[in-house]
This record gives sequence, structure tokens and C-alpha cells, in this order.
Amino acid sequence: MNPMAPALQNVDVGVSSILLWGVLPYVVLAIVIGGTIWRYKYDQFGWTTRSSQLYESRILRIASPLFHFGILAVLAGHIMGLFIPSSWTEAVGMTEGMYHFLALSIGTIAGVGTLLGIVLLVWRRRTTGPVFMATTKNDKFMYVMLLAALLTGLATTVISVLDHGVPDYRQTVSPWFRSIWIFQPDVAAMAAAGPSFKLHALWAMALFAIWPFTRLVHAFTAPVHYLFRPYIVYRSRDRGSSSHLAPVRRGWEPVGTQDRVRGTTKAPTGRSRAGRH
Repeated sequence: MNPMAPALQNVDVGVSSILLWGVLPYVVLAIVIGGTIWRYKYDQFGWTTRSSQLYESRILRIASPLFHFGILAVLAGHIMGLFIPSSWTEAVGMTEGMYHFLALSIGTIAGVGTLLGIVLLVWRRRTTGPVFMATTKNDKFMYVMLLAALLTGLATTVISVLDHGVPDYRQTVSPWFRSIWIFQPDVAAMAAAGPSFKLHALWAMALFAIWPFTRLVHAFTAPVHYLFRPYIVYRSRDRGSSSHLAPVRRGWEPVGTQDRVRGTTKAPTGRSRAGRH
């Protein structure tokens, strides 16, 4: 039950709100699912990050962990804020003030770290010649969308702190987000959200709509199997006992086939050598 339900009844829900918050999310979901299936079926060779580590690794060694660990922390914060109702956190003894303090402090650190990481990645691509030459128009568009999503997300945090008149997103955006997954979109809840939250939600949906058609698609194939693959065992040869080992014939030596000139590839025993196939 949404605590703001009585207040939300007075929200003017027009056609634009129904289209944006009741129809558009399902259009985006259809694009994400259908686009991912299409990409996997017809472009498996393009399902890659197109790593540029070969061209430059010094900046990448700093920027990549900053961005990836930061985005994972941002994702964890969004999951907690959007999926977990406020009644659940209160039930475990976490007050609303404590929740917002943790969300603000940890979320700001994660957001700034992610933003710094992507700025370094963009700067690296722009200033490193080989990396810049390997950057496609698709990559540039993807970076613009990703940067805008991060900036609008940080803006919502700053505005919600400075402007206490902005409705709490846990009573507006979160109920709307959860209602999408049960196919009962709470359009009124999202219509009551602040403009910065609406802008961030729209930009996030646009980012997910292009997700399957950019290098971001590699996030759907995390190398989980690496955790379960067997170890590769390397054994070194004991040089002290090398005299007891049989001589190893090198593969590029003459093999002594019958069509070669006789007498040119004779073994010490007088017989022609037989090569391995």
C-alpha cells in the first residue's frame, strides 16, 4: 500500500503521463529483450567490448576499475531503493533518516567514482591516437547516453538534498517501478515525482533501449563460468634429469620423404627419417 495514495489521487494524470509512465516502459522492455535476442542470434562475433588495452593500458588500469566497481555500487543502490519498500527497511530497524543518510553518502561516492571513471575513459579515447581511431560513432553515442544518465542521476541526489519540497522517490518512483513488473503501472505515483526524477527515468529508459545495440551488451554475459573452471596445471622439467630423457625431434627438421633426393636426409643409421603427421 502506497502511503501517499490519498495525495496521489489529486494528481492530474493526462494522456502524456499514461504514454510515458504506463506504455513506454513496456516498449523499452520489448526492445531490450527482442534486441538482445536478435544481437545474440545474428551478431555473436560483435558481442564484445572491443577491448583497446593493447593500444594503451596505463590510464585504463585506473579508469576501468573505477567505472566498473562504481557502476556495480550504483546498481546495488538502485536495486535497494527501487525494489525494497520503505516498510521493509523500517521493519528491520532502519529509520527513514538512517536510510537516506546511507543512500546519500554511499550513493554519492559510487556516483562520483563512476563519473570519474567514465570521464577518464572518454579522455583516454580522445587523446590516445590508436584508441581514438578504434572508436566508432556507435561508441561515441553510447558514451553520451551513459554520461547523461549518470549526470541526471547525480542531479536528482543534489536537488533532493537542497530542495526539501521534492517528493520522496521511495513514495513515487519506487512504487511506480515495482508496479511495472506486475503489469499494473502506477502512473499517478510517477506523475507526482519531481522533474529531475522524471528526467532521470526517461534518460535511463533511453539508455536501456540502445543497450542491446552497443558494446554495453557484454554486461549480459558475465564470465561466471570462470569461477567453476578447473585449474590449469603447469609442470616444469627437471633439468638435472634431462640426460635420461629421449631426444626430442624438432618439427621443422627434414622428414626424409621418398620424393626427396636420396642421400640428403639420411639418418645416422642409414635409414630415412619418418616424420610425424
